[in-house]
This record gives sequence, C-alpha cells and structure tokens, in this order.
Amino acid sequence: MSDIPVYLVAGFLDAGKTNFINGILEDGFAREGKTLLICCEEGEEEYSSKALRGVDVVTVEELEQLTPDACRAWEKQYRPAQVLMEYNGMWAFAPLFQTVFPPNWILYQIMTFVYAPTFDMYAKNMGQLMMEKITNADMIVFNRCTPELRDALRKRNLRIANRRAEIWLENEDGSSENYLTGNERPFDLSQDVVEIPDEDYGVWYVDVMDNPESYAGKVMKMKLMMCHSKRLPGTHCPGRFAMVCCANDVQFLGLVAKGENLEQYKDRDWVEVKAKMAVETHQAYKGKGPVMRILSIAPCEKPAEEVVTF
Repeated sequence: MSDIPVYLVAGFLDAGKTNFINGILEDGFAREGKTLLICCEEGEEEYSSKALRGVDVVTVEELEQLTPDACRAWEKQYRPAQVLMEYNGMWAFAPLFQTVFPPNWILYQIMTFVYAPTFDMYAKNMGQLMMEKITNADMIVFNRCTPELRDALRKRNLRIANRRAEIWLENEDGSSENYLTGNERPFDLSQDVVEIPDEDYGVWYVDVMDNPESYAGKVMKMKLMMCHSKRLPGTHCPGRFAMVCCANDVQFLGLVAKGENLEQYKDRDWVEVKAKMAVETHQAYKGKGPVMRILSIAPCEKPAEEVVTF
C-alpha cells in the first residue's frame, strides 16, 4: 500500500482557503499526480472549473463523516496519488491527528489562512481553535492586511506560538511580505530600565532567546519565580511557567542568572529582579545564550496570573 501525502488547508471563513486552492490547482499542483480534494467547508468562493480539471472532489458536511473507513473507500474509488483537504475552521485538529487518517495517509503539510481583520476577535473568543491552527501550521498567511494590522501582528510576535512556520502577510493590494523583518523587538529598548509586564514575560523570553545580542547591556526589571537547577548544581535560572497552547502544554521558561545572594531564595519563591543582560557561554545553553547579571533582587507578591500565555 503506497503512502499518500495529505496537504491540509485550514482556517476560518473568509480566510482565503478556496482562492489558494484554486491558485495552486490552476498552477499545476494536480499534475504532480492524481489528486483527491476533500472539501469540508462551503464558503462564498467556489472552486473554478479550470482548477478542478483532473481532480476528484468529495464533500464532507460533518466531522463524523471523516473516518478511516471513509478515507479507505475514497482511496479505493479514486486512487489518488495525493490528497488536498480544505478543512473546516470550526473543527479541531485532534481527530485528524489521532483517528481519521489511515496509516498510509501521511500529513505532509499544514497551511493555515487567516482573515487578518478578524484574527484578534477569533483569538479572544475561540482561542484554542484559533491557536491550534497557528501552532500546528507549516505555513501561515494573513490576508487583507492594512499597515496597522501588519504592525499589530508583528507586535504579537507570533513566533512564540510557532517557530518553524513560514509566516506571510498579504496586503490589501495583493502584494505580500514576510512576517519577519529581522528588526522586530516587542519592547522599547531605548529606556534606561525596561520593565517587562507580568503578562508579557513569554513574549520577552522568546525574543531574548532568539536575539540575545539585541538585549546585551540593557537593564531589565521583572517578576520571576526562583529556580535552582538540579541538573547543573550552582546554576540559578529564575523564570515563569508558560502555557503555549493548552493546559497540557505548560513548561518552565527560565534564564541563567548570576549575582550575589541568589541561593538564599528557595525554588518557587517569587522575586522582583533588576538585571543587566549579557551574552555568555554557559553549559545550560550548550553554547552562548542570554545571562541576567543581577543588580538587585527582593521578595515580591506573585502576579495575578502565575502562568503566562501567548
């Protein structure tokens, strides 16, 4: 039984999924091999007749219709060399990953499309559904971006949620640009002391890990939970617990800290620190990484939300 690559196109209504599928099919995607298109959502746009030449289409109206038996029946009937699926944005990914695809259906690529003007609303009201589309994607495209939306999306630093994906911003005039410019910094580093709000520690952590040189010499102030490394005795690494996607994905994000009297604080003690950032070689990083040179440290009240989210 031959492996069948599956290309998953995800996103909510008006995100641009159908237009994208029309485009790649008209550009010859289907010529790579016999293609089965599984349509799980009926939007305002329709597939073009040109795009569907040589493409078999099946329509799925309910998530319960997506089963291994259904996939095997389609495979037997249509003999596809590849599968393209337009997935309903209101359906979770978990069934696809866990139970739907037969073993020889290999999820090759996930492409997520987002209608930029509604991203913030969906993220606030349907956070888990939206963020799973972001965190699992190999490519993310934000459609119909204004200059204000581009700036807002970059300030969110979406690489926190997904470091591997290509992220593109498609403008209202049809042009597109890379989400990453190389100059993104989520905080104003011109201040003498840069205070990191409690809720923004996760944003800062990812940025300082990716770009430690940008923070070298800068003085930062923030609340952290003390942690002393068991793996590397004598290493202090205060930080915060963070939830990237869901409650099952909580991890501790700590940075190496150096200074006097750090050992007097117990693990999980909350402290407010002021530190001058440096880039140093340390065993914890297996090379160079950001180090907090502690200028002052004192006990403090824990933040209102102990676990940061993205």
